[in-house]
Amino acid sequence: MSSGIALILDFGGVVTRTLFETHEMTERALGLSPGSLTWQGPFAPESDDLWMAMQNDEISEREYWAQRTSEVGNLLGEHWTEMSQFVMAARGADPESVLRPETLQAIEAAKARGIRLAILSNELDLFYGPEMRSRLPFLKKFDLVADATYTKILKPDPRAYLDCARELGVEPQRCVFVDDQKRNVKGAEAVGMHAVYFDVRRPGESIKQTLSLLAALPEELEHA
Repeated sequence: MSSGIALILDFGGVVTRTLFETHEMTERALGLSPGSLTWQGPFAPESDDLWMAMQNDEISEREYWAQRTSEVGNLLGEHWTEMSQFVMAARGADPESVLRPETLQAIEAAKARGIRLAILSNELDLFYGPEMRSRLPFLKKFDLVADATYTKILKPDPRAYLDCARELGVEPQRCVFVDDQKRNVKGAEAVGMHAVYFDVRRPGESIKQTLSLLAALPEELEHA
Protein backbone atom coordinates (compact mmCIF):
# COMPACT_ATOMS: atom_id res chain seq x y z
CA MET A 1 0.00 0.00 0.00
CA SER A 2 1.01 3.64 -0.46
CA SER A 3 2.16 6.01 2.26
CA GLY A 4 -0.76 8.36 1.57
CA ILE A 5 -3.54 9.49 3.85
CA ALA A 6 -7.26 8.95 3.33
CA LEU A 7 -10.42 10.68 4.51
CA ILE A 8 -13.36 8.28 4.52
CA LEU A 9 -16.82 9.74 5.00
CA ASP A 10 -20.23 8.32 5.65
CA PHE A 11 -22.78 9.99 3.37
CA GLY A 12 -26.15 10.63 5.01
CA GLY A 13 -25.72 12.81 8.07
CA VAL A 14 -22.07 13.63 7.37
CA VAL A 15 -22.10 14.88 3.78
CA THR A 16 -25.81 15.71 3.77
CA ARG A 17 -28.03 17.13 6.44
CA THR A 18 -30.25 14.52 8.04
CA LEU A 19 -33.91 14.14 7.22
CA PHE A 20 -34.56 15.24 10.82
CA GLU A 21 -33.02 18.64 10.08
CA THR A 22 -35.02 19.20 6.93
CA HIS A 23 -38.59 18.46 8.02
CA GLU A 24 -39.81 21.87 6.84
CA MET A 25 -38.25 21.33 3.43
CA THR A 26 -39.74 17.84 3.21
CA GLU A 27 -43.20 19.03 4.20
CA ARG A 28 -43.12 21.72 1.52
CA ALA A 29 -41.87 19.31 -1.14
CA LEU A 30 -44.53 16.72 -0.32
CA GLY A 31 -47.37 19.17 0.24
CA LEU A 32 -47.77 18.22 3.88
CA SER A 33 -49.03 20.60 6.54
CA PRO A 34 -46.31 22.20 8.69
CA GLY A 35 -45.62 20.05 11.72
CA SER A 36 -46.77 16.82 10.06
CA LEU A 37 -43.37 15.19 10.64
CA THR A 38 -42.64 14.99 14.35
CA TRP A 39 -39.86 12.40 14.75
CA GLN A 40 -36.58 14.06 15.65
CA GLY A 41 -34.05 11.24 16.07
CA PRO A 42 -30.82 12.52 17.66
CA PHE A 43 -32.28 16.02 18.12
CA ALA A 44 -34.92 14.79 20.59
CA PRO A 45 -34.18 11.10 21.24
CA GLU A 46 -36.44 10.95 24.28
CA SER A 47 -39.44 11.65 22.02
CA ASP A 48 -38.49 9.16 19.29
CA ASP A 49 -38.92 5.63 20.62
CA LEU A 50 -38.05 4.09 17.28
CA TRP A 51 -34.75 5.98 17.20
CA MET A 52 -33.94 4.80 20.71
CA ALA A 53 -34.66 1.22 19.65
CA MET A 54 -32.13 1.64 16.84
CA GLN A 55 -29.52 3.12 19.18
CA ASN A 56 -30.04 0.15 21.49
CA ASP A 57 -29.47 -2.24 18.57
CA GLU A 58 -33.02 -3.54 18.82
CA ILE A 59 -33.62 -2.62 15.17
CA SER A 60 -31.24 -1.74 12.34
CA GLU A 61 -30.87 1.66 10.70
CA ARG A 62 -32.51 0.25 7.59
CA GLU A 63 -35.47 -0.92 9.68
CA TYR A 64 -35.79 2.52 11.25
CA TRP A 65 -35.97 4.24 7.88
CA ALA A 66 -38.25 1.58 6.40
CA GLN A 67 -40.77 2.42 9.11
CA ARG A 68 -40.44 6.17 8.58
CA THR A 69 -40.74 5.72 4.81
CA SER A 70 -43.94 3.75 5.24
CA GLU A 71 -45.36 6.37 7.62
CA VAL A 72 -44.66 9.28 5.29
CA GLY A 73 -46.04 7.37 2.33
CA ASN A 74 -49.21 6.71 4.29
CA LEU A 75 -49.62 10.45 4.95
CA LEU A 76 -49.67 10.91 1.18
CA GLY A 77 -51.90 7.94 0.47
CA GLU A 78 -48.94 6.12 -1.07
CA HIS A 79 -47.56 2.64 -0.42
CA TRP A 80 -43.85 3.34 -0.19
CA THR A 81 -41.60 0.34 0.37
CA GLU A 82 -38.23 1.82 -0.67
CA MET A 83 -36.37 4.57 1.16
CA SER A 84 -35.35 6.02 -2.22
CA GLN A 85 -39.03 6.79 -2.91
CA PHE A 86 -39.10 8.98 0.19
CA VAL A 87 -35.76 10.68 -0.44
CA MET A 88 -36.38 11.36 -4.12
CA ALA A 89 -39.78 12.85 -3.37
CA ALA A 90 -38.40 14.98 -0.54
CA ARG A 91 -35.05 16.01 -2.00
CA GLY A 92 -35.01 15.08 -5.67
CA ALA A 93 -35.83 18.58 -6.91
CA ASP A 94 -32.73 20.14 -5.36
CA PRO A 95 -30.38 17.56 -3.81
CA GLU A 96 -27.49 20.03 -3.48
CA SER A 97 -29.53 22.14 -1.06
CA VAL A 98 -29.04 19.57 1.72
CA LEU A 99 -25.26 19.25 1.44
CA ARG A 100 -23.34 20.38 4.51
CA PRO A 101 -21.13 23.36 3.62
CA GLU A 102 -18.72 22.49 6.46
CA THR A 103 -18.15 19.03 5.00
CA LEU A 104 -17.77 20.36 1.45
CA GLN A 105 -15.06 22.72 2.69
CA ALA A 106 -13.27 19.83 4.41
CA ILE A 107 -13.43 17.82 1.18
CA GLU A 108 -11.88 20.70 -0.74
CA ALA A 109 -9.15 21.13 1.87
CA ALA A 110 -8.34 17.41 1.85
CA LYS A 111 -8.28 17.28 -1.95
CA ALA A 112 -5.91 20.26 -2.06
CA ARG A 113 -3.50 18.36 0.19
CA GLY A 114 -3.58 15.28 -1.99
CA ILE A 115 -5.47 13.26 0.60
CA ARG A 116 -7.39 10.37 -0.92
CA LEU A 117 -11.17 10.59 -0.54
CA ALA A 118 -13.80 7.90 -0.14
CA ILE A 119 -17.46 7.53 0.69
CA LEU A 120 -18.22 4.45 2.78
CA SER A 121 -21.98 4.07 3.04
CA ASN A 122 -24.30 1.29 4.08
CA GLU A 123 -27.09 2.43 1.79
CA LEU A 124 -26.16 5.30 -0.53
CA ASP A 125 -28.05 4.14 -3.62
CA LEU A 126 -30.57 2.15 -1.57
CA PHE A 127 -31.69 5.35 0.16
CA TYR A 128 -30.97 8.01 -2.45
CA GLY A 129 -31.35 6.09 -5.70
CA PRO A 130 -28.51 5.74 -8.24
CA GLU A 131 -29.80 8.60 -10.39
CA MET A 132 -29.10 11.05 -7.55
CA ARG A 133 -25.34 10.65 -7.99
CA SER A 134 -25.41 12.27 -11.42
CA ARG A 135 -26.97 15.34 -9.81
CA LEU A 136 -24.21 15.68 -7.23
CA PRO A 137 -21.12 16.57 -9.27
CA PHE A 138 -18.92 17.00 -6.19
CA LEU A 139 -18.85 13.19 -5.90
CA LYS A 140 -16.41 13.18 -8.83
CA LYS A 141 -13.80 14.46 -6.39
CA PHE A 142 -13.84 11.10 -4.61
CA ASP A 143 -11.39 8.33 -5.42
CA LEU A 144 -13.83 5.67 -4.24
CA VAL A 145 -17.53 5.30 -3.44
CA ALA A 146 -18.04 2.06 -1.49
CA ASP A 147 -21.73 1.33 -1.10
CA ALA A 148 -23.10 -1.68 0.77
CA THR A 149 -26.18 -1.45 -1.45
CA TYR A 150 -23.97 -3.49 -3.78
CA THR A 151 -21.17 -4.94 -1.65
CA LYS A 152 -23.64 -6.27 0.96
CA ILE A 153 -20.97 -5.70 3.62
CA LEU A 154 -22.41 -3.27 6.14
CA LYS A 155 -20.53 -1.24 8.71
CA PRO A 156 -19.49 -2.08 11.40
CA ASP A 157 -18.32 -5.31 9.74
CA PRO A 158 -14.49 -5.02 9.73
CA ARG A 159 -14.39 -6.03 6.08
CA ALA A 160 -16.19 -2.83 5.07
CA TYR A 161 -13.38 -0.64 6.41
CA LEU A 162 -10.51 -2.91 5.39
CA ASP A 163 -11.81 -3.34 1.84
CA CYS A 164 -12.20 0.42 1.54
CA ALA A 165 -8.64 1.07 2.72
CA ARG A 166 -7.29 -1.60 0.40
CA GLU A 167 -9.07 -0.15 -2.62
CA LEU A 168 -7.70 3.28 -1.75
CA GLY A 169 -4.22 1.81 -1.41
CA VAL A 170 -3.83 3.27 2.09
CA GLU A 171 -3.08 1.53 5.38
CA PRO A 172 -6.00 1.63 7.87
CA GLN A 173 -3.75 3.51 10.33
CA ARG A 174 -3.46 6.31 7.76
CA CYS A 175 -7.22 6.70 7.39
CA VAL A 176 -9.54 9.13 9.15
CA PHE A 177 -13.10 7.81 9.16
CA VAL A 178 -16.16 9.96 9.94
CA ASP A 179 -19.67 8.68 10.71
CA ASP A 180 -22.73 9.86 12.62
CA GLN A 181 -23.42 6.41 14.11
CA LYS A 182 -21.28 5.49 17.10
CA ARG A 183 -21.34 1.76 16.30
CA ASN A 184 -19.73 2.51 12.94
CA VAL A 185 -17.09 4.73 14.54
CA LYS A 186 -16.20 1.91 16.93
CA GLY A 187 -15.97 -0.47 13.97
CA ALA A 188 -13.41 1.78 12.28
CA GLU A 189 -11.37 2.11 15.46
CA ALA A 190 -11.36 -1.66 15.84
CA VAL A 191 -9.43 -2.06 12.56
CA GLY A 192 -6.93 0.67 13.45
CA MET A 193 -8.44 3.70 11.75
CA HIS A 194 -8.60 7.13 13.32
CA ALA A 195 -12.29 7.88 13.70
CA VAL A 196 -14.55 10.83 14.40
CA TYR A 197 -18.09 10.60 15.69
CA PHE A 198 -19.93 13.20 13.63
CA ASP A 199 -22.40 14.90 15.95
CA VAL A 200 -25.14 16.14 13.62
CA ARG A 201 -26.13 18.67 16.28
CA ARG A 202 -22.64 20.22 16.09
CA PRO A 203 -21.38 19.71 12.53
CA GLY A 204 -18.82 22.51 12.71
CA GLU A 205 -17.14 21.00 15.76
CA SER A 206 -17.07 17.55 14.17
CA ILE A 207 -15.44 18.86 11.00
CA LYS A 208 -12.89 20.82 13.05
CA GLN A 209 -11.98 17.60 14.85
CA THR A 210 -11.67 15.80 11.51
CA LEU A 211 -9.35 18.41 10.04
CA SER A 212 -7.22 18.41 13.20
CA LEU A 213 -6.76 14.65 12.94
CA LEU A 214 -5.79 14.91 9.28
CA ALA A 215 -3.30 17.67 10.06
CA ALA A 216 -1.66 15.66 12.85
CA LEU A 217 -1.60 12.34 11.06
CA PRO A 218 1.64 12.63 9.03
CA GLU A 219 3.67 13.73 12.10
CA GLU A 220 2.12 11.01 14.23
CA LEU A 221 3.00 8.35 11.68
CA GLU A 222 6.50 9.69 11.28
CA HIS A 223 7.19 9.05 14.96
CA ALA A 224 5.18 5.80 15.19
